[in-house]
Amino acid sequence: MTRFIYDLKRTHRAGSLRDTDIGKEVILMGWVQNRRDHGGAIFIDLRDREGVTQIVFDQSIDAKAHEVASQLRSEWCFAVRGKVRSRGGNVNPKLATGAIEVAANLIEIFTRAKTPPFPLDDHADQTAEETRLQYRYLDLRRTPLQRNLQMRSKFNQIVRRALDEEGFLELETPFLIKSTPEGARDYVVPSRVNPGQFFALPQSPQLFKQLFMVAGYDRYFQIARCFRDEDLRAERQPEFTQVDIEMSFCEPSDVQNVVEKLLARAWKELLGVELKLPFERISYQDAMDRFGVDAPDMRYGLELRDVSDLVRESGFKVFADVTRAGGIVKAINITGLGDLSRSELDALTDVVKIYGAKGLAWAKVKEDGEWQSPIAKFFSDAERKAIAERLALKPGDIAAFVADKKTVVNAALGNLRKHLAKTKNLIDKATHRFCWVTDFPLFEYNEEDKRWYAAHHPFTSPRPEDREKLLTDQGNVKALAYDIVLNGVEIGGGSIRIFDHGLQSDLFRALGIEEEEQRQKFGFLLDAFQYGPPPHGGLALGVDRIMMLICGTDSIRDVIAFPKTQKQTDLMLNAPSELAEAQLKELMIKTVVPAKK
Repeated sequence: MTRFIYDLKRTHRAGSLRDTDIGKEVILMGWVQNRRDHGGAIFIDLRDREGVTQIVFDQSIDAKAHEVASQLRSEWCFAVRGKVRSRGGNVNPKLATGAIEVAANLIEIFTRAKTPPFPLDDHADQTAEETRLQYRYLDLRRTPLQRNLQMRSKFNQIVRRALDEEGFLELETPFLIKSTPEGARDYVVPSRVNPGQFFALPQSPQLFKQLFMVAGYDRYFQIARCFRDEDLRAERQPEFTQVDIEMSFCEPSDVQNVVEKLLARAWKELLGVELKLPFERISYQDAMDRFGVDAPDMRYGLELRDVSDLVRESGFKVFADVTRAGGIVKAINITGLGDLSRSELDALTDVVKIYGAKGLAWAKVKEDGEWQSPIAKFFSDAERKAIAERLALKPGDIAAFVADKKTVVNAALGNLRKHLAKTKNLIDKATHRFCWVTDFPLFEYNEEDKRWYAAHHPFTSPRPEDREKLLTDQGNVKALAYDIVLNGVEIGGGSIRIFDHGLQSDLFRALGIEEEEQRQKFGFLLDAFQYGPPPHGGLALGVDRIMMLICGTDSIRDVIAFPKTQKQTDLMLNAPSELAEAQLKELMIKTVVPAKK
């Protein structure tokens, strides 16, 4: 019988021993991180999820243990017993256990390992991500990923403690639900016992948490798995995790206060950072006007300014024509970067073109206040002065202009702003700038489909003062919706929900969903709203995005244990894969695969 595990239990984790443990006999279990053979003494760095401890197999202490240890190689799994001793003058300041080592007197090798396909150290990021994802079980042994997932586990526990103290119940909702295709595509699951019919995997527990409120549970939360079959996009996963929250008898500030306290607690316990409450509030319109995007990064300036009124009568035909046609001209002050070369400015033009802009006009402000620019000659002294005042231009600054439709201008300059902040190191990375974005439009118009869609989801309540516009003036209806943004990343969104049967039916009609279709898709909800539903609202926090920001990584895949690629594939499982003909026959499904181009 194995001596370790059964007779000799692990006494410590590899990262826990300190100089206060000198003299203790300990038992450690883990993997070989590094091996150094000095002849009479073999040094092994033993690693587990908590850290690394140096083990010394000295021939003079135990010859048999030394002989067994001579076989050890990278990533072999083993157990060791020994006595903690000081490393004397050979302290390793890079390790928490660097002041001690364990002099071994007993070892057992559990399993041997093939040579890993890439080094399992902090520099494995240089390995192709496809290789790391194929061998994800090895990638997860690395210290950075282990640290990230431990942080994720701690965050989940903070969520549970914080919301429990606020009176929330942790309740579960189904994975097999009805498909209601309004928004992203559903993942569908065939029903074997109901041929030709399908379940869908939930894009969120939205309807169920509202039904919990109808049922009188008052405060609900869930760390929920959700699924969306979206087109390929960077930093999106087909399956993701959210902290799902719903509460009755509330207004937006009630939901926001709960979320702020939760996040403040997480930042304090995980990062040692005190967040100032309450978080800033900014309207959707203000965010778009000043930052060009609805998830503004407010850690730096470079704010957008509308100069349409100042250039409408100018001699620069591009600006004049755009404004007269109903478009706008906006600009940002690239302050203090007047030394940008012509090639660098041309590169900025390439950035804005990604977002639909036809070009980027610019003007450098020289020491005498004059403009150095291909467009300077088209503006009078008064026009240049007015623009300089609005943009707060001074010598050494550059004004960057985009003229187009409002959506194009905002997207182009909003993302140019982000690009400049990142490439010119304008961001204080130690800053955690939270804000709430409020007063979103309830609807957004799709030019291709020639119809209105719900900007958030079709269960979001309009502002009471906009109720009468619901069926006649959708473009001017504001929602009781709110997003929470951290450093330019949306980490959560929510709203006050509709709880009135008639209002919910009218909103469906505003989206082109008539009564028969309403009954087919949402009859259960409309029926529930006839049995005394309370006012209610909630929010969902994106756990994956939050952990990416807490852990300081640029990839969402670094905080998910088993992520998919950008092409929605699992390289470790080789999934998705074809089903056997027998399985398809049992499900009564016939597949038609398009011919490859």
